[in-house]
Amino acid sequence: MNDPHAKEGMSLIVKTVTRWLKGFLLLYGAYIVLYGHLTPGGGFAGGVIVACAFILVFLACGAGIGHRTLGRLAASELDSAGALIFTAVGALGIALGGVFFRNFIRTPPEAHFRLLSSGVIPVCNIAIGLKVGTSLFMVLAILSAVHVAVKGGRRRMVRRREDKS
Repeated sequence: MNDPHAKEGMSLIVKTVTRWLKGFLLLYGAYIVLYGHLTPGGGFAGGVIVACAFILVFLACGAGIGHRTLGRLAASELDSAGALIFTAVGALGIALGGVFFRNFIRTPPEAHFRLLSSGVIPVCNIAIGLKVGTSLFMVLAILSAVHVAVKGGRRRMVRRREDKS
């Protein structure tokens, strides 16, 4: 019971519902990312849903637990990995097919309308999902760390102080 973050966040009911929902949100976001080439959705929509799961934990449980769930450094590294994967797929299209983002993964006609039926599109969806999900979480993390102070008619960004109570 000596957890310094125990009093952070919202009520016990909100924290309990968040604990139940976060897994389902992550699973649904992963489903939307992976099946985006067959159903409505894709990397952007799935990335937003995955980001919502982390943002829900951040808002319901407080910033301390939110940063322990997905830290700024891990989010930054995943964001960079998503951009790197997306760029690598484009570069491999040039190297293997002669055209930027060329579909260099061939699938037989009998594999159509299945999970691995569309070549590089699922890989691109995963990269975009990583990029969007972590970028949206980082926006919240940065906005929660700073605020705008007005002093003497001038606005400036000030780092939010941590409570030492």
